[in-house]
Amino acid sequence: MGHRPGKDANAMTGIDVSPTVQLITALIASALYVVTYLCFVRLLRYPRNWFLPGLLPSLTTGILAALTVALVSLSPNVLDRPALAISIGFIVVMFYIIAAPSIAFRPSSRLVEFLAKHGDYAGLWLLVPTLLAGLAIPNVKLQAVLGTAMLIELRWFLRQRWANRRHQLYPLDDHDLLVLETQAKGNLVAFRGHHGIRELVLSKGAVSWKGCGKRTPPCPFNLYVNRLGLSTAPCCREHMKELSHHVSDFLSEMGVVHWLEGGSLLGAEREKGMLLDWEDDIDVSVLLDGDMTWERLATGLTERGARESFFVDLYEKKGFIFMYFDPLNPWPFRWERNRLRGEIRVDIAIYRQTISHGEAVLERQSCKGAMPGTESGGYGVLQKIILPTSMILFLGKNFACPNQTKAYLSILYGDFKKIEYTYVDAEAAKARTRIDTVSDPSVR
Repeated sequence: MGHRPGKDANAMTGIDVSPTVQLITALIASALYVVTYLCFVRLLRYPRNWFLPGLLPSLTTGILAALTVALVSLSPNVLDRPALAISIGFIVVMFYIIAAPSIAFRPSSRLVEFLAKHGDYAGLWLLVPTLLAGLAIPNVKLQAVLGTAMLIELRWFLRQRWANRRHQLYPLDDHDLLVLETQAKGNLVAFRGHHGIRELVLSKGAVSWKGCGKRTPPCPFNLYVNRLGLSTAPCCREHMKELSHHVSDFLSEMGVVHWLEGGSLLGAEREKGMLLDWEDDIDVSVLLDGDMTWERLATGLTERGARESFFVDLYEKKGFIFMYFDPLNPWPFRWERNRLRGEIRVDIAIYRQTISHGEAVLERQSCKGAMPGTESGGYGVLQKIILPTSMILFLGKNFACPNQTKAYLSILYGDFKKIEYTYVDAEAAKARTRIDTVSDPSVR
């Protein structure tokens, strides 16, 4: 019998397979991409919180991606090389685009910043290449994967656009407006356009902020506050206030020993009960001791968060619980929140009692400010500086705090009365230094 190249070509593309088998394998490829996508967006929780991704979730995501590529490009005794190249390239590029907003929480390249800025719709930029690839290569499994990915990106885009319609206008106070005009060098129109600040509304000489809400995407803190040196948006300040009050009530009702710390305590002490102008989260610490175990605390906060519609993320090995001003999205797309550019949250750090250098210490796993190390390898503060806790006014509510607040802040920050911009870019910080050092905190 002679060699028939046509049959080989059909075998490579899968055309010689029955329509039923082709449909089933296409559905499997589509489902496999969806599962890979969901695992990947869940993996993005780590860089958002400045943690390295866990080994097991990283391996799981990588294996799923590899299986997707293998299913698309392999048939019995045949390797579809074009499908292999396109599927690998597509997944790498698409996932890089999806990850950009989470990666941009850290100082990042211009490309990452650009993709993060357009994160609502950047995935759709691959639509035309995807259509061309699907038409050029008659591989139904590849077509299924590409089509599924585009449907996910279209769904994400439409969902974000729909949510953005719910934004409300907030006035900017004199201090916030002065900071904005300083960073814009007096040209608000050009500044808004150059940085894509969609929330900034300029109308008939008035300046307003089209602010976020619980049912909308949050303002992109890492760009507006850290990169551009603007003050925290008024909407976000309101939401942090609401969330902090809820968390304080949760912890008090559960009987958990807790206290305000970090930048939040600094604001309460130095800014007369207010947030730091560039604050991007609320810092709270809790003590696990006796009956208050990790399991009890995590379960209690998770159940309460579900009832009150706050998203809760647990990191037992890291010693953190994060509570977000987010509604709980339905499973399995709950972790898509990691694609957002910003977030409003409370960081709850876990402390435990220990003895270090012969003294009673409250210890945590990660360092906060200049907190000294302990003999066991953690970081801590003398127990007598914190316990028994006292009270301090914070955002209109009495909040638990260390009983020696000034001593506690001195350990963390040294001269805590001196204004320093820990995460704000150097140029942006330099531009606003004079404003912050001469302004009265009571009017902020």
